[in-house]
Amino acid sequence: MSTEASLPSDPRVLKQLVLELREQLSKVLREKKSLEFEIQKLARQLFGRRSERIDPNQLTIPELATLLQALEERQASIEESPIEEPAPAPERRRRPKRRRRGPRFEDLPRERIEHPLPEQDWLCSCCDQKRRIIRYEISEQLEYRPSTFVVLEHARPVAVCTRGCDDVPTIAPKPKQPIEKGLPGPGLLAHLAVSKYADHLPLHRLERIWRRQGVKISRSTMADWVGAIAGRAGPVVDHLRRDLLRSRVLATDDTTVPVLEPRQNTTKKGRLWVYVGDDEHPWVLFDYTPTREGRGPEDYLSGFEGFLQADAYSGYDRLYAEGKVLEVGCWMHCRRYFYEAAQADPARPCEALAFIRELYRVEREVKDASIEKRRAQREEHARPILVAFETWIARELESTLPKSPLGKALGYASRQWKALTRYVEHGDLPIDNGRSERELRAVAIGRKNWTFAGSDVGAQRAATIYSLLASCRRQQVDSFAYLRDLLQRLPTHPAERLGELTPLAWKAERDKKAEEVALVAAG
Repeated sequence: MSTEASLPSDPRVLKQLVLELREQLSKVLREKKSLEFEIQKLARQLFGRRSERIDPNQLTIPELATLLQALEERQASIEESPIEEPAPAPERRRRPKRRRRGPRFEDLPRERIEHPLPEQDWLCSCCDQKRRIIRYEISEQLEYRPSTFVVLEHARPVAVCTRGCDDVPTIAPKPKQPIEKGLPGPGLLAHLAVSKYADHLPLHRLERIWRRQGVKISRSTMADWVGAIAGRAGPVVDHLRRDLLRSRVLATDDTTVPVLEPRQNTTKKGRLWVYVGDDEHPWVLFDYTPTREGRGPEDYLSGFEGFLQADAYSGYDRLYAEGKVLEVGCWMHCRRYFYEAAQADPARPCEALAFIRELYRVEREVKDASIEKRRAQREEHARPILVAFETWIARELESTLPKSPLGKALGYASRQWKALTRYVEHGDLPIDNGRSERELRAVAIGRKNWTFAGSDVGAQRAATIYSLLASCRRQQVDSFAYLRDLLQRLPTHPAERLGELTPLAWKAERDKKAEEVALVAAG
């Protein structure tokens, strides 16, 4: 009764009140749906599968079916009719040859262990004469021995005058070391860097491993050695950066890295940026910034002119402002928005996923083609799909709430359309930025193990070592062998010849020496 008494009696006021309540209810329902979507998204990140696959049965739509049929008819019209050939005679079924297992692990050292015949088995059971050995039955066993530490004693002769003069004794010079007057050799430093940044072993774990092998080195000392490695290798990474900026196409991305705040027990979120060069400048370099300000990539890419493939982060906008750097979008990022929207509303987002799926089908078909042929094939097959997709996006934007999951996906695709379609015009541009995301996996796995960087300086050192290891991995170079040789040569190598120490040049030099040794052995 009290509620009815509090309502206004004027019908017009009541109507206005009802409209306001309906609007409030609609707003609450939208917020509820948005929160439910965020909860589903977080639950999927914590407990769901990592892959972003969609049921292929959901990817059939009338518009795309018509488009694909037209493309197939066009392709069939230009193909030559097949020539009829006589059916081949049926082949006789042959018994498969038994595969013989040849020697394995040819590159590993081998040790021969001979097992003696028991004394009672040396006499023949028929005539009691002594048996003779006719052959050995060989079986292989793969064994493991922990890596060994070796103490190298550098013995330098000290010479004095035989007549007993007061002349100063002369001592043989000691070769330059990676750490002047330091304990570790280049092989130990290379093992330390590879273990932490390639095998993702934190220093406290390495400390325990080394202690089991009889070597007691504190993790603080190891941290100092890591800093020395980065300091020595810094000029080489700077040389690689200058060469990287000559690329025509660059890819970049970033990820967070926890960094310990000075004199505090908390961490902040720093950023590690990766920069991937093209095939002519095949380097993968990392850089660290304390924040995600656009000034970081802007400073690092100073002087670069060409295509930059990245996500839609606004910090890159100043790089595109002058027109010397052209933005290339990433269809992987675009697809992720539609995939997340499909978890809440699987009908319409799956239509977008169907379009994107066909774009990637074209890419699979032209993967091994030349640059010019790839561009022509994209124009012929991918361009019609993009035209139909753009029409679909424009139509769906008119009937979709901007802040809904699908509305955000449509808005992203619409705003980035020019950058997303730029790859069609150039055969050397990739369709997505997956190569950068793959390189960041090493950082993602590493930070789960070493948990945080000790300081901004430590994070920058990590970026330096990550750069060398990632560049070695791209060139299929043994990172341990490369770092060991690099740290041994750097103290005496001329600064103007740093190009000889890049992973690519090091690999070429090593292959050349291997060929010379093979020729000498063969000749």
